[in-house]
Amino acid sequence: MSSSPLVSIITPVYNGESYLSECIESILTQTYQHWEYIIVNNCSTDRTREIIAQYVKQDARIRIHDNEQFVDVIENHNIAFRQISQTGKYCKLVQADDWLYPECIERMVNAAEATPSAGVIGSYCLAGNRVRCDGLPNTTSLISGKDLAKLTLLGNIYLFWSPSCLMIRSDLVRNRNPFYRAPYLHADVDTLYELLHDCDFTFVHQVLSFIRTHEMSMTAQDAKRANTQRLSHLHLLLKFGPAYLDPPEFSSRLSNLWKDYYRSLAITVFDLRKAGFWKHQKAELQTLGYPLNHLRLLYEILLTMIVNPREAARHLKHRLLSKA
Repeated sequence: MSSSPLVSIITPVYNGESYLSECIESILTQTYQHWEYIIVNNCSTDRTREIIAQYVKQDARIRIHDNEQFVDVIENHNIAFRQISQTGKYCKLVQADDWLYPECIERMVNAAEATPSAGVIGSYCLAGNRVRCDGLPNTTSLISGKDLAKLTLLGNIYLFWSPSCLMIRSDLVRNRNPFYRAPYLHADVDTLYELLHDCDFTFVHQVLSFIRTHEMSMTAQDAKRANTQRLSHLHLLLKFGPAYLDPPEFSSRLSNLWKDYYRSLAITVFDLRKAGFWKHQKAELQTLGYPLNHLRLLYEILLTMIVNPREAARHLKHRLLSKA
């Protein structure tokens, strides 16, 4: 084991008692044994700390870091990244409600060791009952970081389903403080685009992680409330598109994303969203440098009523019934 690279595993958690034990047990059953496991407790008010303490007693490789005060989700992740060993070679983040298959770390380390130019390692994941992170030909394991960033921005492939699907070279983590620099929930993807400019990506064609999908997760709630997924696509394209795409590709992709955004926004009109939703949309668009285009929105609303009246009626009926 002394000759094997040290893998730093981190789990930032807040009130994770429902699934945390399953997550920790999946680390203990890894076929790869040379790891440290740091769990960052963000002032949890449930049994989270008690659960962690039980496992700390069982295995000396597990340790707990207690935040002195509650922080937001991005800062909690950054605190976790700062805890990794100075001698570790790889960093594996596992969200508290996810878990890893037993061969996950071993397979990822083997792939990384075989491709030294790779700074990020990925694999298929099982998200709920669906396999995600597919699209890369099974004959391809190593891909240029710039090529992958380009394919992702164009919407041709998506291998970044969750941070739990990935492993990152530890020197890349230690060289960024904070590791997640963007203030929004998709800061992990923002960071990946920056990393892939200078390193390659290697992929293990095997399902190695389970990503729990549930309506109460922060990401699911945020996406439902504020249409964040489409806003995130726009933000990432505007920020990284000029670096990875040629002008015609960038222009075409941006046009398609705007079309998709306003079409989705038109549907939300029939959901009778409250003023807070529209205030959020305007604020987010303002940060992108684009005011809300009322004429375009009106056009998409009318188009929806003409082309897809049943869909509009369905949304309106559902909203009215939920209000009742």
